Amino acid sequence: MRILLTHGSALLYGLSPLFRIPAYYCQNPDCKHEIISKEAPHACPKCGGKVVQDEDTLDTWFSSALWPFSTLGWTGEEGEEIAEDFKYFYPTSVLVTAYDIIFFWVARMIFSGIEHTGKLPFKDVFIHGLMRDEQGRKMSKSLGNGIDPLEIIEKYGTDALRLTIVSGNSPGNDINWSETKLTASRNFANKLWNASRYILMNLPEGFKAGALPKELTIEDKWLLTRFNNLAKEVTDNIDSYELGVAVQKIRDFIWEIYCDWYIELTKPRISEGGEKALNAQKVLVYVMQGMLKLLHPFMPFITEEIWQSIDSNAKSIMISEWVKYDESLSFVKQEQEFSKVVELIRAIRVQRNELNVPVSKKVSLFIETDDKDIYNQCAIFFEKLAGISSISFVDGSIEDAEKMAAVVATGARAFIPLGELVDKEKELARLEKELEKAKKDVEFSRSKLNNPNFISKAPKAQVEKEQKKLEIALERLKNIKKSQENYK
Repeated sequence: MRILLTHGSALLYGLSPLFRIPAYYCQNPDCKHEIISKEAPHACPKCGGKVVQDEDTLDTWFSSALWPFSTLGWTGEEGEEIAEDFKYFYPTSVLVTAYDIIFFWVARMIFSGIEHTGKLPFKDVFIHGLMRDEQGRKMSKSLGNGIDPLEIIEKYGTDALRLTIVSGNSPGNDINWSETKLTASRNFANKLWNASRYILMNLPEGFKAGALPKELTIEDKWLLTRFNNLAKEVTDNIDSYELGVAVQKIRDFIWEIYCDWYIELTKPRISEGGEKALNAQKVLVYVMQGMLKLLHPFMPFITEEIWQSIDSNAKSIMISEWVKYDESLSFVKQEQEFSKVVELIRAIRVQRNELNVPVSKKVSLFIETDDKDIYNQCAIFFEKLAGISSISFVDGSIEDAEKMAAVVATGARAFIPLGELVDKEKELARLEKELEKAKKDVEFSRSKLNNPNFISKAPKAQVEKEQKKLEIALERLKNIKKSQENYK
């Protein structure tokens, strides 16, 4: 794809708004001959009299409208050999531009291209929004609210800046500048870099990247199916110029699916060593290389660096083959099954977090499900990622269910004894403090709402806000009492 970028590019190529019209006029009143010439004549070629150049200049947009072809070696001279650059690059595939110069520049490039070359200068026009400041104002020198890209790059890196600009970008919609977003982009780059370092430092001597193992586990198939779908979706998004959507999907996959889940899932196999470890590493590297290709258009520098680190003999990632959807890597059944396991592990983590249970504390798990084999097969993941010491399967009701922390996920319900999650005496003491605080909140809100002066004089919105606070406090009070009952 050949892309034409705007935003000052014409000025970089010398197509200045101060380009004077190359017209010269003879000052001899008896002659008044007009000369059009690239080179300034020293005298009138007709009478030898003095000549002056027209003082007017070419319109900024009309002069820069020549850019798509004038910068490629086009001269407009009949009979002159056509430049190779012009043959190859004209017309370009797509023009990338903001909406504010469609009439001023884009329209002029189109009719100038047709007039001088007989061809449209580009096939598609991708119209993006403007980058505004944090208050939504257009950046300008007069307001002094612009940013210096070089300073940003020095502090955060070029890739972080590129990712920030494209993230959340949708055709025609403006984006407000935010240093918080920039920090998030830098953190993502660090996440990717650290993940690659971990993978590379554990690879065995002589490891060859590129091939998948013949034997794939259920978690391997889950990852490969997810990545296979990602490649198809991202390609479709890019082809449709949905760049913001594409980069968000890549970002989510790398951070959540690959780094937060799959790397953790493979650690037991890598620790075990042998063939199992090697198979896991092959999948890790295979998907890493694919992710780098998908991310490269948005973050070219870090992806190239990691790409070369994986295989120093490889050619640049820029000229590597793009990732394609592969039907043989679509394991729908296994992906759906393992997704249930991931969902349940995630739900258990949330439950433990809500109860402030330390990661190191191991607990028993009782699962009610019709898919016992899947959860039994993945028992090690519950142990390593959810702090589970043992798994038991139950059918129907469970004894002392009221003294269990229930966790619900697709295809399964799980129960954890509350006595194993928390210290009963400490938890009761904590709940008692929470109860007293909730009672005070209820009493405070009720006293305000029962005060006639407050109801009659306070703004309606304030009264409604206080009523909402009372509802929340009452709900919290109810939940605390329910939790206390479970420990009795």
